[in-house]
Amino acid sequence: MPSSLNLDSYKQAIADSYDRRSSTYDEGEWRKLICEHLLSYSQVHKRQAVLDIGTGTGYLAIAVAKKVGSQGSVVGVDLSSKMLNQARSKVKEIKLSNIQFQLADAEKLDYQDACFDYVLCANTFPWISDKETTLKSWYRFLKPGGRIAVHTPADTAYVGSVVLRRVLATHNIELEPSNRLGSIEQCKELFATAGFRNIEIKQEQHGRYISFESASAYWKSIVEAPTALSLKISDDISQCSPTQLAEIKSEFEAALVTQQTEEGIWDNLTTLYVLGQKPDVNQPSSYKDESQ
Repeated sequence: MPSSLNLDSYKQAIADSYDRRSSTYDEGEWRKLICEHLLSYSQVHKRQAVLDIGTGTGYLAIAVAKKVGSQGSVVGVDLSSKMLNQARSKVKEIKLSNIQFQLADAEKLDYQDACFDYVLCANTFPWISDKETTLKSWYRFLKPGGRIAVHTPADTAYVGSVVLRRVLATHNIELEPSNRLGSIEQCKELFATAGFRNIEIKQEQHGRYISFESASAYWKSIVEAPTALSLKISDDISQCSPTQLAEIKSEFEAALVTQQTEEGIWDNLTTLYVLGQKPDVNQPSSYKDESQ
């Protein structure tokens, strides 16, 4: 098990970000809700071997370990060593013996073929750079008939990001080139291309009204702060003069103002849960859409 990873600047920024948040990460209820919904949709059961991608502090992995029982097993992987330290402390405290955590890049995993019954991925898939290639590798790790369950925000989620992306595009600056899957149809196509069948898209709306200040904070977190997302646009942004940046920021804030209501700005938090299966030679494949 490696004690460190050789990461590019984008992945290192992600790891650093989660390292900084590791001690308070479990205070947020939103990420736990995502894990609970994903687990419910996945229908993991006893004696299964499960791979949890982007396990973080182990919230989902621990819930899965309890579900698969002593004859099942869970491997949780993550880029952040400090998040994994939190996860290991939890497991030690509750004395679970069917779970292990590994420091690893989800895009460079090297497990044997057909060694897992289930691959789960909550709160992580948007960070994957090469989604098609990575899905194909996860597909390879699954046993015939094995299943996958992945959470991702819809491309309409997080109003500050959506509006900023649209404004930046008018200046030929691309935001989040790899983070969003796009439409539900594009999402289905991606998983089908990776080889998955019996694809289902579960859709939930967790939207809420937020303040103008909360929505406009995306400018600082994406354009000004040294985060993983800002690294993806840093080259283009660096070519902008202070005057140009001020103009873009003004356009962004003006666009948000047009969405202001008495209740606030609607933050569309449409969330997708993508379920798929590796075909079993003894089972006919089908292609489902159960969006709801």
